[in-house]
Amino acid sequence: MKKFSLILVILTAVFASASAQSVKFGHLNLQEVISLTAEMDSAVAIMERYQADLQETMSSMQNEYYTKVNNYQQMSANWTAAVLQAKQQEIQELEQRIQTFQQNAQQEMQQKQAELIRPIYEAANKAVSQIGKDGGFTYIFDISATGIPYINESQSIDVTDKVKTALNIPLDKVLRTPQQAASAQ
Repeated sequence: MKKFSLILVILTAVFASASAQSVKFGHLNLQEVISLTAEMDSAVAIMERYQADLQETMSSMQNEYYTKVNNYQQMSANWTAAVLQAKQQEIQELEQRIQTFQQNAQQEMQQKQAELIRPIYEAANKAVSQIGKDGGFTYIFDISATGIPYINESQSIDVTDKVKTALNIPLDKVLRTPQQAASAQ
């Protein structure tokens, strides 16, 4: 009987200590928060300018190509075989340059985007980690990455405003839908 009582006391103590340690969950949509940062606004503006510069170069190359093709079509009847061959080679080389430029431009765009966005994600992840530590959270879930279909709001704390504050984002700043953005213009 003493053994049974001792086991009962130990089990009661274990369950009491387990329930005393509360598990604290938090959640946020990190993608939305990152989209609201001033740094992301700057990155988007830089990328738009970068893309416009690349597009301008591409347009110039395409105009040169169309001019050469039109010139070839109009003048080919008057040219000798040697001139025709030289013009065909010129056009083929230009086609290759355009194709190479497109591939390089795509790679450069991806690299530039990664270069601009990486520090934004690092700062956001650091802020979430600090909020998790300071708030005593067991987990903070990123609902944009995990696709959690249900969150019990009474058991999981939305830490979005805390992360916004840590990243110097005004609390009233929210993402606008494309329809809202269009109607604002």
